[in-house]
Amino acid sequence: MNSPSNIVQRLGGLLFGALLLCGCSSEKPVPAPSTATEAAQNPAKQGETLTFGIVPQQSASKLAKLWMPIMKLVGEDAGVKLVFQTAKDIPEFEKRCKDGSYKIAYMNPFHYTQFHEDPGFIAVAKQKGKKIQGILVVHKDNESMDLNDLAGKTLAFPAPDAFAATLLPTRELKARKVPIEFQSEYVSSHDSVYRSVAQGLYVAGGGIIRTFNNVDPQVSSQLIPIYRTRKYTPHAFAIHPSVDAKTRQRIAEALIGLGQSEEGRDLLSTIKFDGIEAAEDQEWDIVRGLNLPPIDFND
Repeated sequence: MNSPSNIVQRLGGLLFGALLLCGCSSEKPVPAPSTATEAAQNPAKQGETLTFGIVPQQSASKLAKLWMPIMKLVGEDAGVKLVFQTAKDIPEFEKRCKDGSYKIAYMNPFHYTQFHEDPGFIAVAKQKGKKIQGILVVHKDNESMDLNDLAGKTLAFPAPDAFAATLLPTRELKARKVPIEFQSEYVSSHDSVYRSVAQGLYVAGGGIIRTFNNVDPQVSSQLIPIYRTRKYTPHAFAIHPSVDAKTRQRIAEALIGLGQSEEGRDLLSTIKFDGIEAAEDQEWDIVRGLNLPPIDFND
């Protein structure tokens, strides 16, 4: 018969063996060579996750389709995971920029001047070789319409602080020798402006060249621009100050590097970009010089 002490010794040995088979020893396991090699070849798997906010000039579904493949390629090159985000409208996008919900953001020039001050976004890049320009579009049947014909009418705009689509045409029309006074209604996005004017809901509406060229051809074919604003420094790719300098640099290099590969150029063509180039804060001083009133977050 086994004594109690022998039974305890046998159970202890069995337990020790089971722990070894389960990999539960106190020593840290050495990673398999294949896993280590894969991680080295794909640094994005080891990098942090960062939200990338895109200003809602178009529908969320359309923006996701256009920008997610770009973010995937940029993230892989920069060694981070970029998560696409937008907002239901521009005022909500502004709130999320303000509270730091986005760690990277593609924002309009006015937004950049505001959110560089607080919370401290840093511009790293912009669309290559382009200036932003606002337009006013009307239905093609009204091609002969003069700007003075807009006086007293209701015009469609994306949002109060849409820089080139709202602020510039509004400012320039009201600054004419004989100011043109009109009412404004906000319909959330550039695409909504174009569709509303095409359907005859508004006599005219504000947008920008790039989104006009990117809207459904069945819509754009019904419209014609009758006014173009002055040109300014375009949207900024800006990074929140909580992102460390090394990561910020890698993201900037990956954005700029999109134009150096066939895959990257193909993706840029879907958003009507010829490329992305490095940018510095002072390039938006021309926008600061307009002395536009700050965003009112109390509305």
